[in-house]
Amino acid sequence: MSEAPRDARDPNQPSTRERIQQTAIALFSEHGYERTSLREIAEQLGVTKAALYYHFKTKEDIAASFFESYATDVDRICEWGDTQPRGLETRTELLRRYEETIRSHVPVLKFMQSNQAALTRLDRMSVFRMRQRRLHALLIETDDPLIHRLRAWDAITTLYSAWITYPRIDDSEQEIREASLQISISLLQANAAESAA
Repeated sequence: MSEAPRDARDPNQPSTRERIQQTAIALFSEHGYERTSLREIAEQLGVTKAALYYHFKTKEDIAASFFESYATDVDRICEWGDTQPRGLETRTELLRRYEETIRSHVPVLKFMQSNQAALTRLDRMSVFRMRQRRLHALLIETDDPLIHRLRAWDAITTLYSAWITYPRIDDSEQEIREASLQISISLLQANAAESAA
């Protein structure tokens, strides 16, 4: 099965590969990673298993593609941060960009959170941890005291937990975004104020 070139398709429509990923993440989230088969993914999409194999040979390949997309986005943020002056303004922008990335990967990150046993076997959680550590290094100086390093780490994990683990009730996405960014940025502001004192 060959896929139409991007310019021959409606650019607003997902590619076959993207449709497979979207269907897989929905089924993984609903039934669990272990209990979802390639056959079920193909059936849900209305394609043959052979058509699915053109893009992904195994269920593990699909899961790996989620992490690659997330890793690429966080790497892009960190590469930008590497080119900027170290300071509160850059660090605030890093948090804003990271929050946008988390928001765009919520289904994948929720899948990671609820399928940790399977992902440990696939060794994909290390991809997530490595990116968090790289981002953290951009939010601190190497000789910062422990309290500054912990605040910076909390700034990152606050953004993650607000979208992935916080038990949402009636809060809108905009409220969650604003509140989590306010908390995270205030942690870095506290570091900057102490360093300047």
